[in-house]
Amino acid sequence: MKKIVINNIEYEVIKDEKDAIDVELLTDKITDYYDGFDYIVGDYAYGKVRLKGFNDKTNKYFKPINDIKNLDEYINKSCAYGCKWFCIKKIVNKD
Repeated sequence: MKKIVINNIEYEVIKDEKDAIDVELLTDKITDYYDGFDYIVGDYAYGKVRLKGFNDKTNKYFKPINDIKNLDEYINKSCAYGCKWFCIKKIVNKD
């Protein structure tokens, strides 16, 4: 399992299609808006990254539009064909 740290939050790399993860770039892009999401998905178009948050059904902020089970559909319908993209999952320590 590959892990990365962005803004002092640890994430597990679920998918890194075409070496899409740039931690330095994401440090500026991932804000506290994404704190309530279990997953962050990013895709690239025209040299820019676009981010979207997804959740498991157990998340109190869950909405069907952000269901992680719809990830493949999102990539196929909302992203440029063959684009670089990634999916990272927040690691929650249960201390």
